[in-house]
Amino acid sequence: MNLGAHIPDPDQLSAMLAGLAAFSAVVAVSWPYVFRDTLAERMRKVESERESIRQRERTRLNVEKSKVSLRAEPKRFFQAIVDRFNLAKQAEDGEIFRKLSMAGYRGRAPVTTFLAFRLIAPLVLFAACLTYMLLILRPEAPLIAVIAMASAIGSLGYFAPAIFIQNRITKRQQVVRRSWPEALDLLLITVESGMGIESAFRKVGEEIGAQSPEVAEEILLTTAELSYLQDRRQAFENLGRRTGVEGVRAVVTSLIQAEKYGTPLGQALRVMAQENRDMRMSEAEKKAAGLPPKLTVPMIVFFLPVLFAVIITPAAIQITGL
Repeated sequence: MNLGAHIPDPDQLSAMLAGLAAFSAVVAVSWPYVFRDTLAERMRKVESERESIRQRERTRLNVEKSKVSLRAEPKRFFQAIVDRFNLAKQAEDGEIFRKLSMAGYRGRAPVTTFLAFRLIAPLVLFAACLTYMLLILRPEAPLIAVIAMASAIGSLGYFAPAIFIQNRITKRQQVVRRSWPEALDLLLITVESGMGIESAFRKVGEEIGAQSPEVAEEILLTTAELSYLQDRRQAFENLGRRTGVEGVRAVVTSLIQAEKYGTPLGQALRVMAQENRDMRMSEAEKKAAGLPPKLTVPMIVFFLPVLFAVIITPAAIQITGL
């Protein structure tokens, strides 16, 4: 086999190599212009997006801080009513403060608003009832009887703010009771990892905020109290007092004992987390067990008449046809 026949001519080989070198040089020179490196542009876009997200989060936090603040001042109108009629004495025993804190309202402004509404609501309800009776119903009863009826209905307005606050407390306790086992699991993980109780509370408050803002608020408030109160036991007791949930109070008792006697906290938190989870399951089972009696009346009123009509109507049609 003659290999020399397959070897190209040296001049042709040189020309081919020169052309390849020229092509490579052209590609190397034109590459930055044809295929531009977009890394810097992408980095600028990422930085711009990061800055926009940061600005948006700052705006959101500023709006939330402006909406909710423990140092919010009461409205001048409500404050004037409270000062004019000396309603502040009704809050001296601290019961109103406790109820409002359990409902999630803290500071001086909610107390002033509550006291003012408790005075305004009966008057507004009395005026509305009296106007409705005189202008729309126009009863034949004497005017004194109409005024007495409107006064009786208007007196219910005195209890309306308390009913509203109690409803808020019940809903808030349900939310806390539903999310508290998960908070205990997070607290157990942080405590067993070696974190201090303040750091553990702060971490749990940050992590549980997306699931339950109410629980996060209470935990972070307890963290703040742990940092400035001289007696740490008072901070734990305030947590149980603000929530009013038995599961939280049990955890508070364990925290106080661990703080006082140095008892291990991990096993107690694990047991209480399981107990709170069992309590939540038992409440769900109780609601499920109470569902059939609640459905009895709707079934009798709405379901049975239709069933009887479906069964009896064909027979009635046949009898009528005969």
